[in-house]
Amino acid sequence: MSLFYSDDHVTLHHGDALATLTTLPDASVDCIVTSPPYLGLRDYGVDGQIGAEPTPAEFVAALTAVFREARRVLADDGVMFVNLGDSYIDKDLVGIPWMVAFALKADGWILRNDIIWAKPNAMPESVTDRMSNRHEHVFMFSKRARYWFDLDAVREEHAPSSLYHQDLARARPHDLGKTGPAKNTGGTGSHKRGGRELNIKGANPGDVWTVPTQPFAAAHFATMPPALAERAILAGCRPGGVVLDPFSGSGTTGMAAAKHGRRYVGIELNEEYLALSLRTRLAQGVLDFGGAA
Repeated sequence: MSLFYSDDHVTLHHGDALATLTTLPDASVDCIVTSPPYLGLRDYGVDGQIGAEPTPAEFVAALTAVFREARRVLADDGVMFVNLGDSYIDKDLVGIPWMVAFALKADGWILRNDIIWAKPNAMPESVTDRMSNRHEHVFMFSKRARYWFDLDAVREEHAPSSLYHQDLARARPHDLGKTGPAKNTGGTGSHKRGGRELNIKGANPGDVWTVPTQPFAAAHFATMPPALAERAILAGCRPGGVVLDPFSGSGTTGMAAAKHGRRYVGIELNEEYLALSLRTRLAQGVLDFGGAA
């Protein structure tokens, strides 16, 4: 393991994820956002790579060991987002994401969300005896029951139907026969819908995130869309905090962290990918840093 690069905003380590994590201080990062290599998907050309294990059980065990050490490095009030896709073996869907999730739960993590990443532009598949795969999982874990989380940072506009029903709930009886909702004469900072308050700051985005895949011409491997990493970081990392990705790859998480004023620690086994990330995505993140939110 060696320190590959460091400045005031970005620290990159070249080495095995587990071995490198053992050298990092306790509770030294505020949030983890990562997409580990998928089982049997591709050969990254480096000895010791995760994803080349001969069995699903060995793959799950390897990831569990990495995330066990990552839990030590994570602040007690921190959260972790893990993006995982599934694999087929002899036409049988393995269930890798949930195997990993259950293993991490058994190892001490608290599973807070199973977020579905819906891909509206997923690559077409040539299969004719099952449905095409158009989603992946993004699991959100915490170390403790209480943790830092900023829902307001990722709220969305309320659906028109929600606002319509909210206005109807506030309407005077003689308004209800008119076309369209009554005027909103409130201003209390929240709206009621069926007895529940609608937050004026926006709606909870829910656990289905529709995010298009985004090609990255500089890399020959699949990358996490920056928008996916950004949403996780905005919700899960305090302003000015530190984001860790133990499988840094092309540096998508680092770019999103820098864009939003967070520091970044990345670990990557393939030295070529570290150099690529500095030339491309991390360079973009640093350029955007001055205007970060």
